[in-house]
Parts: sequence; C-alpha cells; structure tokens
Amino acid sequence: MGKLIVSLSPHAHGNDSVERNMYGVIIALLPALLASFYFFGIGSAIVCATSVVACVLFEWAIAKFLLKTTRCTVCDGSAALTGLLLGMNLPSNLPIWIIIIGALVAIGVGKMTFGGLGQNPFNPALVGRCFLLVSFPTAMTSWPVPGQLTAYTDATTAATPLSVMQRAIKGEDVLDQLPSSIDLLVGNNGGTVGEVCAIALLIGFAYMLWKKIITWHIPVSILLTVFVIAGALHLCDSETYASPLHVILSGGLMLGAIFMATDYVTSPMCPKGQIIYGISIGALTVIIRNWGAYPEGMSFAILIMNAFTPLINMYVKPKRFGEVPAKK
Repeated sequence: MGKLIVSLSPHAHGNDSVERNMYGVIIALLPALLASFYFFGIGSAIVCATSVVACVLFEWAIAKFLLKTTRCTVCDGSAALTGLLLGMNLPSNLPIWIIIIGALVAIGVGKMTFGGLGQNPFNPALVGRCFLLVSFPTAMTSWPVPGQLTAYTDATTAATPLSVMQRAIKGEDVLDQLPSSIDLLVGNNGGTVGEVCAIALLIGFAYMLWKKIITWHIPVSILLTVFVIAGALHLCDSETYASPLHVILSGGLMLGAIFMATDYVTSPMCPKGQIIYGISIGALTVIIRNWGAYPEGMSFAILIMNAFTPLINMYVKPKRFGEVPAKK
C-alpha cells in the first residue's frame, strides 16, 4: 500500500511553465521581428542579435560569479526574451557598445539586482531602454528610413510619426506629413526595430490569446483608453491633435501594450486590477506624449504603473481558491 501524501491546497495542475510562456512570447514576436528584417535589414539583425546574446551572457555571468547560484536560469527563456524586447525597442542604427550597456542595465539592474526572475518590480527591458534614452538621447532618437537593407550606422534618418505629432502640438501645421494609416499598419514608417509594423504585432497578440499566454484585459484597456482620450482631443482641435487611429498605430504603443505591459511579474494578478492598470497606462501615455519632453510616453507609463502594481494587488485582490461568498 502506497504512502498517503499530504500537501497544502489547492490541488490543481496546469500545463503552464516559465519556459512555455517565455518561448511562447518569443514565438509571438517572430512576425514583428521578420517585419523589422524586411524594413531595416542588417541593422535590425545586428541590434536584436547583440541584445539577446548580451542579455543571456550577463545573466549567466551574474548568476554564476556574483550570486553564485547553482541553478542555470538562462535556459528558461526569460533572458533571451528580455534581450529580444530590448532590441525591438531600439533604433536599427544604434552602435553595438550602447546596446551592450543597455543589456547590462536591463539584466544587472532591472532583474538580477532584485533576485532574478519573479522578483523584479520593473520590466527589465524597459529599464534598459529608458536608461539608454536618458543617457544617449541623440543616438536613441535617430530613426533610420525603412528600406535601407544594407545600411547600419550610416543609415539615413528621418522624423517619425510621433515627432510630427509633437511638432503639431507645439503649433506647427505639419499633421498632413503623417504617414497614412495603411503605412502605419504595415510598417512603412520610421521607429524602433519592433514597433513599426502594427499588423505583425496584432498577429502576435492573437497567437498569445489563442495559447492563453496572456488575457485581453491589459492590451485592450490600454488601446481603448488611448483611443477615447486621443479621439476627444482630436474632436476638440483636429489641427493640433492627430486622429486616434494614427495615435494608436504610431510609436511603441502596440508593442508596449501587447508585449511589455503584460509581463507577468510586473502587472496585476486579477482582471479588475489589470483593467485599472491598463487604463492608467493609456492615460499616462497620452499625457506624456502630448505634454512631456519625449514624443514617446509608453515606456515611462508602464514603468510608473509597475511601481503601483503591488498597491493595486493589495486593494484589488482576486477571489481565494474555493472561497464561498459570505451571506448577507
């Protein structure tokens, strides 16, 4: 007769694992990654490959020589995913040495300083990106024109849709210079490696919903909030504020809403908390884009709300497993 094994509840088993979810997100990013190769060529490949390799090596080195852990964490996919997301948030002409610094900050400061995966309060890739944006603003805001497949650091640069929108807010009559919605949807515009092709990002979103890697609450609440606020501003002054469709399809909004804000560790646990989180990110993004110093506000908005995630989890608690509502 076998021994009776007694353990704490709940006794539930699922197929989820860290590896499955991390590599699932990487698979979902492949359409946007392939689109970046098509539009930016060798520059995109160099930036993404450098970022991924640097993040994996830094996590291995820190875990082995500084934290002195025996468990290998680089195989769970989290370091590779951080590197890929960081690379897709960078211009395709960024020098290799700057990418390596960003990877060190993302892994060393944003992740391993707090104990590694599951303990970091802020999205590591965004920590690295924002550090580079503040430290190297010129290099981080020089956007290559799509179609220069063999160019890297010598690529011709041009204004992005977000910079055009910011100039319009300052009083210039330039909204007619914005790319069409179709160009923004397919990726024929300037920007970071992974943000330009909205349709590729939507394919990745559909894949993650299908595989139940994420839920709809955070991405939809972010996009809907931005659409409503941007639409209200456009109705009030259509010569100063771009249409809500242009706002949603421009910059890193889609990439951030689908792949960055939905990070398990740094986002709220329950659906109600996720909606509050998403609405707040959407509102902050519009505020920073329109009245902040930088044209893009998505990264800063996510990091700000990462800091509020413990508070949201505290006051919007999920229902306990097996809990029966109290009778009134």
